[in-house]
Amino acid sequence: MTDARTAPSRSVNTVLGPVPADDLGVVSVHEALLSVVPGAEHAYDITIDRAEVFEVLAKKLTDFRNAGGGTIVDSTGMFYGRDVRLYEALSRSTGVHVVASTGMGPEEMLGGYFLTPQTNPPTPWPAERFADLFSQEVSEGMVVPRVERRGGAGLVATTATREGMTATDESLFRGAARAARDTGVPVSIRFGADAVHDLEVVLSEQLPADRVVVGGLDRRDAVDAGAPLEVARRGAYVALDHVGSDSVDRDDDDAHLTDRERAALVVELVQAGHADRILLSSNAIGVAVGQPAYDLPFSHVCSTFVPFAKSLGLSDEDARRILVGNPRDLLTVR
Repeated sequence: MTDARTAPSRSVNTVLGPVPADDLGVVSVHEALLSVVPGAEHAYDITIDRAEVFEVLAKKLTDFRNAGGGTIVDSTGMFYGRDVRLYEALSRSTGVHVVASTGMGPEEMLGGYFLTPQTNPPTPWPAERFADLFSQEVSEGMVVPRVERRGGAGLVATTATREGMTATDESLFRGAARAARDTGVPVSIRFGADAVHDLEVVLSEQLPADRVVVGGLDRRDAVDAGAPLEVARRGAYVALDHVGSDSVDRDDDDAHLTDRERAALVVELVQAGHADRILLSSNAIGVAVGQPAYDLPFSHVCSTFVPFAKSLGLSDEDARRILVGNPRDLLTVR
């Protein structure tokens, strides 16, 4: 197993092993290939046909590649259907690099093992235990349950409770930050109620800001609070990762900007001098199990959104920086 800390210079961990960072091409930094609501795989009324899942995902990844895409980051973490063997086969078949992630959260989605380990009295896991768990998935390989470890995770992803970070969420965030700091991969956080506060928790673990991506910053409440600009000023990456959400029927449509508003925000951030801190993706789900489908093409960002943003003033140079340069720098193991 390749250890991320001894991987080739300027490389990125993919499910097929480290690849040169310059080979990633256009990157979509927050997507889900197979997303399974925990427990749905055991439901009597749900069938997961792996051959069918492969066929659907291969078609979507090929469409992404044909639109100019090079790399998909599956940011679902450990317990939402992550299937490393499937991702390996898809990457070999389609030629699209797949970066998979470790991590978990928010608290309400954790299994009891992580909330009430065998202590007296039962207590949530401390940050150092989460850090050890996530670090092993980077340096020793991601766990294929009860079988083996496969390729190393290329990202640590964690999420806070929407109403605000809980004590367990804070342990998760601190553990994720320590794992990223110690292994050299970046951390992706999905904030709860306050993006800047949650970012500061991670930064307090001595993780450089440019190793952190704050997702969901195209949420209206975050934009109204000025969070995208504040996150960029602190040196972290600003992920506008619900691109295309207004073109798909979703229950949370009103929670996020429209693509027109999102494109205007991209231009605003560029004009403020933060072109090197913007990341784009759609939070699309290739195959959804136990939850509503979210059938948005992985290619939507590069084929539809970026051309629209260019019509509002985004330059070709800045578009390439956002799609290629920024995610390459973020994902490079350091």
